[in-house]
Amino acid sequence: MRVIAGSVKGIPLKAVPGQSTRPTTDKVKESIFNIIGPFFDGGYALDLFAGSGGLGIEALSRGIDFTVFIDRDRKAIETINANLEKTRLTNQAEVHRADAKRAIKVLKKNDFKARLLFLDPPYHEASFYDLMDFAAHQGIVTDGAIVVCEHEKQAELKDRTACFKRIRKENYGGTVISIYLHEKEEGEQVE
Repeated sequence: MRVIAGSVKGIPLKAVPGQSTRPTTDKVKESIFNIIGPFFDGGYALDLFAGSGGLGIEALSRGIDFTVFIDRDRKAIETINANLEKTRLTNQAEVHRADAKRAIKVLKKNDFKARLLFLDPPYHEASFYDLMDFAAHQGIVTDGAIVVCEHEKQAELKDRTACFKRIRKENYGGTVISIYLHEKEEGEQVE
């Protein structure tokens, strides 16, 4: 596992010890960023269920200004911090050990607005994908925000939610990536 492109390209990243998380493979990570845009011109990202922090760190390397990493697992938090230090991106990040829903509520109080949201919960917890609408209702995503959901093949996510429209779905073996775009409530795309 490594940073694929950008300012810290090639730096290897640590995986979370044990079996509690499943890291996004380099192949899948590269595909995600080829789909959502290879590089960014600033903005904030939110990496929920961050694991090793690989997706949020990749976004920072590719031009996102700041990423907030959220995970409940102590080992994951330690791994994210180690990976941020190794890539020298600590000043562009916040790392919190917290429940995802509670973290979203706290971010709302801090007027946080993400243009990019990574949602990679434990595969057996399909209800966690509802957090993208919760984040939109809390006002912590920008107009036109992109949500990247990583899920297992058996988890059928909706093409439309209250606030998002799926714009792409890619299958990588047992892993599926669904990309969503934030929409206005009437279904009209946000400019």
